[in-house]
Amino acid sequence: MISLTIRSYEGETDLQSISDLLKACEAVDKLNQEPSVSELRQASDDPSLDKARDIRLWEDPDGKLIGIGHLGISRSDEAIDGSLSCRVHPSARSGNLERQIITWGEERMREVQQDQGVHVKLRASARDDKAGFIALLESSGFKSERCLLTMTRSLKEPITEPQLPANFTLRQVRDQQDAEAWVEMYNQSLIDDCNHHPLTVEHYKYLRSHPTYRPDLDLVAIAPDGTFAGCCECAINPDSNTRTGHNEGWVSQLGTRRGFRRIGLGRAMLLSGMRQLQAAGADMAKLSVYFNNPNGALQLYESVGFYKLYTWISYVKYV
Repeated sequence: MISLTIRSYEGETDLQSISDLLKACEAVDKLNQEPSVSELRQASDDPSLDKARDIRLWEDPDGKLIGIGHLGISRSDEAIDGSLSCRVHPSARSGNLERQIITWGEERMREVQQDQGVHVKLRASARDDKAGFIALLESSGFKSERCLLTMTRSLKEPITEPQLPANFTLRQVRDQQDAEAWVEMYNQSLIDDCNHHPLTVEHYKYLRSHPTYRPDLDLVAIAPDGTFAGCCECAINPDSNTRTGHNEGWVSQLGTRRGFRRIGLGRAMLLSGMRQLQAAGADMAKLSVYFNNPNGALQLYESVGFYKLYTWISYVKYV
């Protein structure tokens, strides 16, 4: 049996090795998950990440990085979710390394439970064409919970003129000035999602510090009384487009808060965001939506021309 070294993340010196590992995985898996060193550096600065405890690296006897486990931990007063990312070099997938990483994730979440004294869940996801990883999750005690669709739509086709409800206005977000009102609106918009964990102002500011963030693609709808009623945030990742040879953008966030639904606001914001992506030079738009979204998001996206590209299955395990 080959003896592997398991260690904690050591910061900047590990970034290139992690990037190389993810590049090797992407060559086989085709998941469009190949962050650059700069993107990895940005992700490691997430204020919610405990770098010493939430990342583990596996190295072979020659010191080559062949596996990584990463936990994104979302905390609330009642429950804590850990979202596990598990990546193993294609040459090292014939053993049980992936299962070792899952076991590490479970043990780490038990530590969190002991520290915080609340219920914890471990989450993982698999694209529906990855039968091997799906079988591994299910044999490890994970249960499928819901499906996340990745959808796409050409921006070369006509986009309907947005029609905001009467006396509503649409403008770009004023980053720091709008932070508290935007976060409150966002949390109210996602309050019906059973897996929503409240966004904090601190994390909002971190997300807006990302090098690819563009204020011109970040829109907020203002109600006649001045309330932040909804948002549509889009993004373009030049590094990703260069790697894939595509010219696409993402509708990253779309939401309307309770009390402002069923009046056409979400549609108007979506169309406005698509036009902003189009004006920024993107020729395709993508987005993700849960199949069982309770507020009709899937039907909205289909009505403006989005169609399913592939499906991710979300799995959960109580630990």
